Amino acid sequence: MEITWLGHSCFLIKGKEKTIITDPCHPDLGYRLGEPKADIVTLSHFHPGHSYIEAITNNPRKIKGPGEYEIGGTFITGVASFHDNKKGSLRGKNTIYVIEIDDITLCHLGDLGHPLDPHLIEELGDIDILFLPAGEVSTIPVDMAVEIVRQLEPPIVIPMHYKTEAFTGNLSAVDKFLSKMKIRELEAKPKLSVTSSSLPTTTQIIVLKYL
Repeated sequence: MEITWLGHSCFLIKGKEKTIITDPCHPDLGYRLGEPKADIVTLSHFHPGHSYIEAITNNPRKIKGPGEYEIGGTFITGVASFHDNKKGSLRGKNTIYVIEIDDITLCHLGDLGHPLDPHLIEELGDIDILFLPAGEVSTIPVDMAVEIVRQLEPPIVIPMHYKTEAFTGNLSAVDKFLSKMKIRELEAKPKLSVTSSSLPTTTQIIVLKYL
């Protein structure tokens, strides 16, 4: 499997059989997605920074909310959550996606805005790769992000939804999250290539370069 960061919360995930794009973002945010193609697109919520389907040039299967989906051997579970800690009264609903592809389980938290309670942790199950919002604004604070890593104990954590040189909005940089995780220096990678047998035995933070 190969994972590339297209900016904000948008990732291109290339499996052996299927290609997935998560939360395609509008170019107003400063990121240029190009003209990516995918078999599947997941949308955590319908804000422009996370649901710019027009960026995808072919006609992918669109997953827009909670439920169980099976597409050509790829299994996706959408788990209901909220974009704030007031049960959605401030910013609405959010869908967490658990994606099973190439014998690896990925979890994209979208714009999660509240802690994970025991029921939600059980529903998510064992996670191999966690896509975690780390920029604080309009989603979880950094301390909560660190706690979620502790709760889920995934082998790989990929931060997303944080301030970069390209981003035009208001978010914290990833450095604050890394500092809370007691990581001083971390070289960003252009992409992540991983198999089920190459997953680390302890949690590693992988920062990806914006493509």
